[in-house]
Formats: sequence, structure tokens, C-alpha cells
Amino acid sequence: MDHNQTETTFRRELANAVRFLAIDAVEAAKSGHPGAPMGMADIAEVLWRDHLKHNPTNPAWPDRDRFVLSNGHGSMLLYALLHLSGYDLSIDDLKNFRQLGSKTAGHPEVGHTPGVETTTGPLGQGLTNAVGMALAEKLLAQRYNRPGCEIVDHRTWVFVGDGCLMEGISHEACSLAGVWGLDKLTCFYDDNGISIDGHVEGWFRDDTPGRFRAYGWHVVGPIDGHDPVAIAAAIAETKSARGKPSLIVCRTEIGHGSPNKAGTHDVHGAPLGAAEIAATRAALNWPHAPFEIPDGLRTAWDNRLAGASAEAHWQVTFAAYRKQFPELAAEFDRTQSHGLPEKWPEIKMELLAMAAAREAPVATRKSSQNCLDILVARVPELLGGSADLTGSNLTAGKTSRALHDAPTDSVPNYISYGVREFGMTAIMNGVALHGGLIPYGGTFAVFSDYARNAIRMSALMGQRVVHVLTHDSIGLGEDGPTHQPVEHASSLRIIPGLELWRPCDELETAIAWAEALERQDGPSALFLSRQNLPQYGGAASRTEGASRGGYVLSEADGQLQAVIIATGSEVALAMAAQAALAAQGIGVRVVSMPCTRRFDRQPSSWKKLVLPPDICRVAIEAGQTDFWHKYVGLDGEVLGIDEFGASAPAPVLYDHYGLTADNLARTVLRTIVSAGGSDGDF
Repeated sequence: MDHNQTETTFRRELANAVRFLAIDAVEAAKSGHPGAPMGMADIAEVLWRDHLKHNPTNPAWPDRDRFVLSNGHGSMLLYALLHLSGYDLSIDDLKNFRQLGSKTAGHPEVGHTPGVETTTGPLGQGLTNAVGMALAEKLLAQRYNRPGCEIVDHRTWVFVGDGCLMEGISHEACSLAGVWGLDKLTCFYDDNGISIDGHVEGWFRDDTPGRFRAYGWHVVGPIDGHDPVAIAAAIAETKSARGKPSLIVCRTEIGHGSPNKAGTHDVHGAPLGAAEIAATRAALNWPHAPFEIPDGLRTAWDNRLAGASAEAHWQVTFAAYRKQFPELAAEFDRTQSHGLPEKWPEIKMELLAMAAAREAPVATRKSSQNCLDILVARVPELLGGSADLTGSNLTAGKTSRALHDAPTDSVPNYISYGVREFGMTAIMNGVALHGGLIPYGGTFAVFSDYARNAIRMSALMGQRVVHVLTHDSIGLGEDGPTHQPVEHASSLRIIPGLELWRPCDELETAIAWAEALERQDGPSALFLSRQNLPQYGGAASRTEGASRGGYVLSEADGQLQAVIIATGSEVALAMAAQAALAAQGIGVRVVSMPCTRRFDRQPSSWKKLVLPPDICRVAIEAGQTDFWHKYVGLDGEVLGIDEFGASAPAPVLYDHYGLTADNLARTVLRTIVSAGGSDGDF
């Protein structure tokens, strides 16, 4: 046997170690997807052992390569790779696959398993996160690298299957990756022709290589995805490609090695079973017991020493960089640790002072832009953008520089994503996961439906992403029900971990921005108006109260008989109704509640102070009413809209749906009377 044959045989043994860890873990769990790990093991072996730059002893090393398993149902492939490479993932963790509290969940989860870069469950989003990671690397390299001191220089690798490429989001993300020339992004397409329902030619006949060439990608293959020599040559070719991301089309056999199930959907999402596992062990000449890996293979897989050496080399480079460019190095350290600028208290004070001084009515989307004029200039890690609505979302500040037309001597900080709401949002998740940048992006609130699953994923992953959602109600008027988000605020509020802010004026908008940037454990959504709203002054108590999510904006004149709870544009109606009722001798408090989730987390003492338990309540919001009954109770009332909107000028619509100060005042009075209070004559 010559050297090449010996090398090939050894590589197949290394790949088989991955295959059988996946087979055995799925069998132990009686649940999982063994087919993809078995089919992609050869590709993973070449990439992870010869090309992936990573340090298992420090999974957070900033200049590591990023690896994303977009077809996350094949999670045991990633878990096996992490375990064998030397990450803190034991053989017992693999034996505990898919069990409660295990590090090896059914789909990879970032923050839960060391070495996992993103949570990949919904297909296509891992690929899109990877585009965001590669974008972040490119922008950070432009910002920080200097000749001879390249402290940002890593690649992003992603595995995808047919399902990822069937999902529409893959078109959005991969089109943008081509436009942006992300040449450090390499995608391996597991072209095995099988999905859950069987052979894909009945529903998926795309010319995938042609499609990616049309996007502007460098395409290699198809290659034999089980031939380590072909895989190595393909990777080498993509590394030399310039100005284009790369796709390697890998023809593989799902469940490779299984004598009776390979190449069929039977091995996609179910254990092989004891008999077929025994047959597979015999077919692949793997005589070892379940979860047993020979020492020689373990040694060859272990990347701890090589990874530590790679990071040590980078640390030497960074130490030299720190001496030459101390301010940039300090900023790099700060942003990698998610800290805000040292002068953040001053920036926040400037932001709030600007907002508190505003007197003229202004739309909160414009108030948001006023905030961005300060923030973009003073918080360099902000990366803004919009899904082709920059002029409507007002997401560009005075110092924003768009990627597509930024001067060559500047670093872009703004992305025109085109009409790609879902792609934009999942790319922002990838940017946040990469680290070093805080992404925000805008679209109309009603189009959050397109992006909803990516918004959900930013919340599930606890990522600091700011979703700017404008045109927040029927107040946008003539565009009609297709554009009027009557159910969206309530729908987004129920996503665990997402803080939705619907501010009533510029001060609350500034507070929402400050809170969104200070928050490090999850995303925020800013629900902003198209129409101008009045200002309510800059009392210090408002700053503290609004940051708590709900507070007394205007106290009752005289004895307190009722509380009106309002958000956004409807706060103005609450204030007008309060004045009308005061003229009748009825004392009503107005509570502004810009962020219900933040209010819900306050101590009961604060909540009772704002909403006294023995006082009747009425809520008003230009949207779906069910959500608000948690605050008004069974005896309270809610004014809102429980049907789709209509096309008409905003004032006409508010009158049509009974969202007026007069109707609110009558509703409050009726509630007071029903509760046995005043029988005023309003």
C-alpha cells in the first residue's frame, strides 16, 4: 500500500469516528438525524483537521474561523467534531444527546454548547447568519487592520443541505453575499438529493451551481464529497478566490456506509436500529464498541495544541498592534467584550438632553433619526441598515456611510439590504453573533411578519440586535390594511426575551435607544410612528419611569378615580381625555407604558404604585385589544382595533375606529360607573 492509499485509508477512519459517534448517539437517544453526519463526515474531516483555525481551549478567541452547521438537524456531526477536537464536550455529553439539561441539544444552540457559533434550527438561517459573520469580519478588518498588523483575518465556513437552499431566505442572503464580495465565506453544499419526503427531484430541480454563479459566487464542483483529495483541492481553490464568496458542491450519499439505508430518506431523521448499525459497522470495518474511539484517532483529531499555538501567534501580533495603535486596540477590546464607549454616560446625557428639549410635534421615526445623529457619530460599533426603506424608516444618521457608496478612505457603517426583510434580520443576527458590532435595521412594522422567525431567533439566542419598525399603526393612513400593523405590536410582545418599545415622544424614543444599546442579553424592537406626536417635556422622573417600561406621565387632578394606560400615538388621546374628564371633576391618571416587558419585570411595589390595584383601568392602543386585558383586568376596558384597517387619511381612520379623546373619556366614565364610582354627566 503506497503512502497516498495509507493516507486515504487513515482519513476514512477519522471520518468514521465522526460517523459512529453520530450513529451511536442517535441510537442511544432513539431520536435524531444520523444521515447528514454520515454523509458529510469526510468533508468535515478535511476542513476541521487541515483548514479550520480554532482553539478548543478558548472558543471565544476573536480571530477564530467561524463554522456554521446550517442544516442543524445534523447536530451530531458538529457535536462529534467538537468532542474529538478537544472542546469541553465529553463522551458522556454525547451519550446524553437530546436529553433534558444536556449540552447536546437536538439542534445546536449558541451559549449552550462550547464551540457552537449560532443556533441553527430553522433551515436557511444558519447560512444567512454566516453571511452576517463574514460581513462583520470584512467591516472589522477594514476598521482595525493596519499594514503588518492584521488582527482581523479569519474565514467563515458553512455546511448547508437541500433544505437550506429551498428556503427563500437563502436567495436573499446569498445574493447579498455576492454583491458584497465576501471572499472569506465558503459554503459546502451537501448535495445528496434527499429530504424528509424522499428524493428531491420531485420538488427541487434548481441548477444550484448556475444559481450561485448568477449571484456572483465562485463555484467549485460538483466534486465527490467522499474523496478527501478532491475536497482538499476544492478548499484550496476557494482560498485563492478573490472578490467572491465560494460554493463547493459536494455530491454525497446520505447515511454513507449503511448497507440498506444509505441514499434513502429512511436514514434522514430516524435511528438506524440495532441490526443496521451492526451491518454498518461491518461494512465500514469499525469493530469498536458504541462511543469507543481508538487512541490513535483521538490523538489525530485533537486540535488543542495547534489551536493554542495559533492563538498565541495572534496574541503576539495583537501585542505589537496595541503598542502601535493603543486607541484602536482599546476599542477592539471594548467592543469584543460588548461594552459601550467609555464616555457612554456623557453620550447618553447628550441624547436625553436633546430629546428633552424638543418642543414641536415630531414623528417618533424622526425622533429616532435625531437620536441616530448622535449615536452613530459617537458609538462606532453601530452598524445600521434598512430593507430598502431608508427614507421612510429614517435609519441613516448624518454620519452614516452606506456600504455600496462609502468613500474608499472610510469604513462603512450602514447597509442597504434591498427588499429583503427576512435576510436582513438574520444577517443582523450573524453580525451580532460574530461580535464587535451592534446591528440595527429598519422596515415597516407590518413587514416584521416576513422577518418574524429571525426576530424570534435573535431573542432565543439573546443577541443585542435592534429592530427599527416604523409606520406602527393605522396612523400611516392611505396605504390601507396591507400596511397597517393592527396585530403586530401585541404579537411581537409575546416573543420571550424581546423588548418592544412604543414611545410616545422624543424623550421616550431616546430612552428606548439607550436601553436597547445598554441591554446585552437580548434584542429590542422600536415601534415608531409615521405621524407627528406632541412632546411631554423632560422631567427627570420621566427618564427613570420610562426606563422601567411604564410610569405615571400625568397625575390626576384631584381624587384618583381611574387610570388610562396608553402607548405611542395614543398617549395624546389619553392626555386629551384626562383633561376633558378633569373638567367634569373626575380625576384620571395617565400611564405611559412604552415597554410592557420591562414593566412586567419591575418589583410589585413599582407596579402597584403605577397601577393601584383598587382603581379601575382603561387601556388604549391602535391595535389588537386582547393583550391589554392583562393590565386592565376583567372589569376594565380596552379601546383598540380587532379587525384589519382600511385605506383613508389617518384622522378619518382614528375617528372611524372610535380612537378619539371623546370616546375614550366616555369609556373611562362608563368603567367608573360600572365599578360603583362617580356618575358624572360627560
